[in-house]
Amino acid sequence: MSRIVNVAAAQVGPIARQTSKAAVVERLLALMREADRRGSDVVVFPELALTTFFPRWYIQDDEELDHFYESEMPSPETQPLFDEAAKLGMGFVLGYAELTPEGHRYNVSIWVDETGEIVHKYRKVHLPGHHEHETWRPFQHLEKRYFEVPESHEGFRVGKAHNGIVGMLICNDRRWPESYRVLGLQGVELIAIGYNTPIHNPPSPEHDRHSWFHNELVMSAGAYQNGTWVVGVARAGDEEGVPMIGGSCIIAPSGEVVARARTEGDEIITAACDLDDTRSYKDWVFNFDAHRVPQHYDSITAQRGVILPD
Repeated sequence: MSRIVNVAAAQVGPIARQTSKAAVVERLLALMREADRRGSDVVVFPELALTTFFPRWYIQDDEELDHFYESEMPSPETQPLFDEAAKLGMGFVLGYAELTPEGHRYNVSIWVDETGEIVHKYRKVHLPGHHEHETWRPFQHLEKRYFEVPESHEGFRVGKAHNGIVGMLICNDRRWPESYRVLGLQGVELIAIGYNTPIHNPPSPEHDRHSWFHNELVMSAGAYQNGTWVVGVARAGDEEGVPMIGGSCIIAPSGEVVARARTEGDEIITAACDLDDTRSYKDWVFNFDAHRVPQHYDSITAQRGVILPD
C-alpha cells in the first residue's frame, strides 16, 4: 500500500467579525474542491477556521461569545464540509472553538477521514495571551479567558489516518519543542498545525520583524528533530485591523520547506508527502530508543519556571 499522502494546506484570508459561519463554510468548500482538483488526499484548514479570531476582543455578553463556539460537530453549518469530504473521498483537518455540554470551552482541531468520520481530536494545550481586559493593548489576546487547558490524558496524542500516524497541534503549541517531542515519542509521521498569528506582538514589539522567520523556524525544527512531516496553515491578512502573518507551508522530515503560500488570502498549496521519508530520521539520527537519555531530562516535567543557579 502506498505511503504517499497528497496534502493540501488551505490558507484562509481575513474573516470579518460579522461574517456568518455559513459564508465561511462556503469559502472552505471552495478550497476543499480546489484541493481535490489537485489530487489531494487531505486538506488542512487553520485554527478557529469558522469565525474571525474572536479572542482579540473583550466580550462580556455570553450570548455573543457563545456564537463563536460549536456545541456539536458536525453542526448544521459545518455538515456540508463532512458531506463534501465523503463525496470527494478526501480527509480534512478543521480548527474551531468547542463548547461542551458541561460548559467547558476548548480550542480544538479534528481530523476527519475520507468517509467524513472524525478519527482524531486535539484540544490546544499551550494557551497564550492573558485572562483580563488590558486596555493598553491595541487588541486583546484573551485565549486564557475564553479557553481551558485540557486534562493531561487528553493532551498530545496521535491517531491513525492515511496509512500512517498523524497528530495535531494548534498555533502557540508549535513554538514549544515539547509539543513535537511527545508526538514524536508516539511515532508521529504527519503533524497538522493551524494558526492565527498577528504580526504585531504588543508585549514584545521587537519580535515583530521576526514573525515569519520564527514561524518557519519552530516548525522546521520540530519536523527535523522528530522525523516527521509538518503542515502549517495560517489565517492570514488584515483581519479587522489586525495584520496576520501568512506563511502557510509544508515541511519535510529533513526540515526543508517543500511548499509555501505566496499570498495572504485564500490559497491552496500542495505536496506529495511520502511517510516513508520519515524512516531515515527515526531510525538513525533521532533513534530515540538508541540515543535518548531521559534520566537527564527530569527538569522538563519536574519544574515549570526557570530556577537560577546559586
